[in-house]
Amino acid sequence: MSLDQYYLLGRSGLRVSPFALGTLTFGTDGPYGAWGSSKQAARAVFDRYLAAGGNFIDTADLYTRGTSESLLGEFIADGNRDRLVLTSKYSYNLAERDPNAGGNGRKNMIRALEASLKRLRTDYLDLYLLHTWDRITPAEEVVRAFDDLVRAGKIRYAGLSDVPAWYAARAHTYAEAHALAPIVNLQLQYSLVERGIEAEFTSLATNLGMGITAWSPLASGLLSGKYRPNSDGGSGRLSTGTGKSLSLFTERNWQIVGALEAVAGELGRSMAQVALQWVLTRPGVTSVILGATRPEQLEDNLGALDLQIPPELLRRLDEASAPPVTTPYAMFGDRYQAAVHGAAVSDRPPAFAPPVRVSLG
Repeated sequence: MSLDQYYLLGRSGLRVSPFALGTLTFGTDGPYGAWGSSKQAARAVFDRYLAAGGNFIDTADLYTRGTSESLLGEFIADGNRDRLVLTSKYSYNLAERDPNAGGNGRKNMIRALEASLKRLRTDYLDLYLLHTWDRITPAEEVVRAFDDLVRAGKIRYAGLSDVPAWYAARAHTYAEAHALAPIVNLQLQYSLVERGIEAEFTSLATNLGMGITAWSPLASGLLSGKYRPNSDGGSGRLSTGTGKSLSLFTERNWQIVGALEAVAGELGRSMAQVALQWVLTRPGVTSVILGATRPEQLEDNLGALDLQIPPELLRRLDEASAPPVTTPYAMFGDRYQAAVHGAAVSDRPPAFAPPVRVSLG
């Protein structure tokens, strides 16, 4: 596998790299500015990604309060636009006194898209995503608005990020039933320490033809070996730079880090490479979003592409990171299925179809 070995995104004709370049840290403005990089550093990462054959760029209007998009617009103006799959997202309110400048409704979708296009210096996006579920806007309104934008030539494809599985299923089914632009992508958090999507989203994506792009595959750096037990002074929390925090420093997560470190040592690879390869080969995943701030960091991450983890070592990682099985999912295990089907019938349903990962050279 290599960065210029492209794959189909869900049940669509859009070809994307196995690693997408995340640009959350392009710029130093806004709530993510503490993690941000200068224009020169961002340009170096961007150029290295393209030189390696990458074509899948992920941003959002929220990222560094639009600076990420503005920097990308400048970089893309050099003549790279046609070869790129350019993705942005909308949902978050950047004008606090305007209630319609946030949320997932049609008014904000169109407003946000026009602003993103201006910053990105382009007249269309290849992929446009709802960034986060707002708990209010009907899926039908979102799908209709996406379809209008596709028909107007403002976007080529539509997707959803961080929504409930039932909402994604409703949106996709409504689009299918009314011959509207389909939902081809789900952008979701996924890593060895965050496997919650496996309960619903993996089978949803593979059955309905939505390719998953995984964000935070290194769990905010935890799986890169950047942190060690008690490295936070005993607080057990990792600052996100937004005034909130992520509860990453837990006993369970340190056990996962320990297993990852051991596997990486046996393979002679970095912890980041092993963690990224694990996500990349999971069912339903088409692409994994990398968030490098330096070319050297990106270079190490790209080394995951030529890594093959032996089955025994994969089993160790799977067992160390296995999430607890909750209701009703416990009812779908082998013991209950044997009772459902009886001894004369196989207690294992047909395997879900794998994601469409056809190499296009």
